[in-house]
Amino acid sequence: MTSIRQGSIHLFRFAGVDLFLHWSWFLVAAYEISSRAKSYSTLTWNVLEYLALFLVVMLHEYGHALACRQVGGTANQIVLWPLGGVAYVNPPPRPGATLWSIVAGPLVNVAFLVILSLLGMLSRSLGWAETMPNAQAFLRALWFINLALLIFNLLPIYPLDGGQILRSLLWFVVGRARSLMAATGIGFVGVAGLIGLAVWRRSAWFGVLAVFILMNCWKGLRQAQALSRLAKLPRHDGFACPSCKTAPPMGSFWKCSRCGKPFDTFQTRALCPNCAAQFAVTMCLDCHAKYPLSEWIVPALVSPS
Repeated sequence: MTSIRQGSIHLFRFAGVDLFLHWSWFLVAAYEISSRAKSYSTLTWNVLEYLALFLVVMLHEYGHALACRQVGGTANQIVLWPLGGVAYVNPPPRPGATLWSIVAGPLVNVAFLVILSLLGMLSRSLGWAETMPNAQAFLRALWFINLALLIFNLLPIYPLDGGQILRSLLWFVVGRARSLMAATGIGFVGVAGLIGLAVWRRSAWFGVLAVFILMNCWKGLRQAQALSRLAKLPRHDGFACPSCKTAPPMGSFWKCSRCGKPFDTFQTRALCPNCAAQFAVTMCLDCHAKYPLSEWIVPALVSPS
């Protein structure tokens, strides 16, 4: 995803994940709180409503991050901003692992819907509409906000959760590169729809969202093209990534950090042929994991005599 870390404030670190808040969140918070001032008898409830929105989005992103780490991926950062949140997750390059990392976020919203529905039933039986109208309105607003976030996130538009879930499901059938190509293609159609909606509604929010999705669709398309080219390359026999078990491609795809010259690290045994720099770890071009070259070696099968 396009990085939005710049201009973000570090809030805290929990469960090994750093949470950042983009500065523009405060501007949107001030606007939203003031625009809904008539929803409650005091402004305190408006502030609580926005803080609850913050909590829902945060837990949604933590759902992604913790699920990704559960399947052996890396997820160390979350950024919250006015369009929602971004969990920087890097699951293992397997469709099942990617699918679970993405589905876990919306499942948090589903759990919230169940909890809020039960609380709403309880509040009606206790007569909160008459005795505590602000609390009743607060629960109702949270229910609709959470439902809207769930529906929006499940739209099959890449890189929204729905688009990434679609990509993960297609991955099982057509492979990694083609699934991403298809998902980004649908994402471009979604961008066109959002631009039309932004013009029709004269909404700057839909316009910004369309630009964000467009940038990520373009990045996804470039990645799909790179993955397609990578899949067609001949591979080194006798080596496999310890993480994704994929044999490395043949060719000068690794760049020396000292002299900047590209070389085939498996042909030279992690030694730059130009400046003789020796590298302790080698990065997998398929999953980006890094391991010493000795761990890439596949033991030769010895036939019984």
